Amino acid sequence: MSLIQIAWRNMRQRGLSSALTLLSLALGIALTVLVLGIYGIIEDAFRRNSSVGYNLIVGAKGSPLQLTLNTVYYLSQPIETIPYDEYLEYLPQSERQRQAELFNGIGDVDTDRDGRYAPYMMGGFAIPVGLGDYFGPFRVVATTPDFFELLRHGPNLDQEFRFAEGRNFRLDDPEHGPFEAVIGSRVAADMGVGVGDTIDPSHGDPDGHGHDVHFAIVGILEPTGTPNDRAAFVNLEGFYLMEGHARVIDPEAAPGDGESEEEESAEEVASGEPQEPSPGPEAAGTLSYEPLPIDRRDLTAVLLRADGIFAAKMQKTINKSLRTQAAAPVGEITGLLTVIVGPLLSALLLITVLTCVVAAVGILVSIYNSMNDRKRDIAVMRALGARRDTVLAIILLESLLIAVGGALIGWVLAHVAMYAAGGFIEERTGVQVGLLTVSRAELMVVPLVLVLAALAGLLPALVGYRTDVSKNLNP
Repeated sequence: MSLIQIAWRNMRQRGLSSALTLLSLALGIALTVLVLGIYGIIEDAFRRNSSVGYNLIVGAKGSPLQLTLNTVYYLSQPIETIPYDEYLEYLPQSERQRQAELFNGIGDVDTDRDGRYAPYMMGGFAIPVGLGDYFGPFRVVATTPDFFELLRHGPNLDQEFRFAEGRNFRLDDPEHGPFEAVIGSRVAADMGVGVGDTIDPSHGDPDGHGHDVHFAIVGILEPTGTPNDRAAFVNLEGFYLMEGHARVIDPEAAPGDGESEEEESAEEVASGEPQEPSPGPEAAGTLSYEPLPIDRRDLTAVLLRADGIFAAKMQKTINKSLRTQAAAPVGEITGLLTVIVGPLLSALLLITVLTCVVAAVGILVSIYNSMNDRKRDIAVMRALGARRDTVLAIILLESLLIAVGGALIGWVLAHVAMYAAGGFIEERTGVQVGLLTVSRAELMVVPLVLVLAALAGLLPALVGYRTDVSKNLNP
């Protein structure tokens, strides 16, 4: 009979005690693997979603991390707004002139030249974004059709946005004018709306002032696994025509009276108080609207895509400006994970070690308490020729068998639980969880348990090693 068979037989003789020890170990390991697995899912979601088809975000001066969280993940609140003419600085002269003709003049902006940053944008693009409204608990993102036509998503940023129903919105639709919307898959599911329905954004927060403008839903996105699943996208032109979204210009305001036009617009958005009349529901479904002039427009951010060294040079140049900043989403999220989430991982690993130590102590107590009942069996084995190191090995093997069994059962329980919740996790994070999806941190758990189990079995093994044969053979 092999040593493993003997160790297995000894475990079966103490079936209830061994089973309870194994179960407690399995539950401890399952909890540990679940915690580390959830951490891995969160980290993966942040890292994957920080690569969203553009490599720079331009916004008002402030925290680049807040700008990233607000623009990429639709978390937090906008820092401040920037004038629309900042967006025009990324466009060539022909596009600047086209927008001047399309949107009723361009104010004091020179349309006879390329934008200041246009030379960096060769082969790239710039997409304007306006934030500040909500549809239920979901953010309303005002942008242009380019958002879905130029951006890509997926691990390799090669997947186009596809529509489960409907189509992309248009800048000026014959039926709805500028009041069209596209909604993410989760928005459609949670809010119970579809193509043909309308959305009525709320100003400033989910419970804020409701606008009187209805945006017709013309498209529903297929799930992308990005924060865009949790957003409602509206035509930027319609966004500007809602009350409280136009920059207030007071022609009688004297220079130096303490408040710039940009500051007035920012305060207006922050307060949630309507400052300008806007078209009512009757404006939708007609082409009679008047586009907002460019000098009365503000943006939350501009999404930029530039290649290689041009992006780095452009970021440095933009950050020298007194009015705007450029943030690299990937860099900001990496910094967040390093500075904030990194210590969290250290804490989780400490909890893992403590859990494994408690499990090892449980193995030690279980085997050690059985030694008094097993001294006669050990003495018989020794009398039949078993050496001391054989007895030592058998008891250590018992400890390792319990550890291996508990670790495997716990690992399976944790992964079955995560797999069962896979749909819920994917819907909210975009991370697909397979039955065998393993995080790097949890790979440490089983080896750690085996080492601690060997140490835990060492004390009762030494007790067995030192068993007095003559004393324990006597009845």
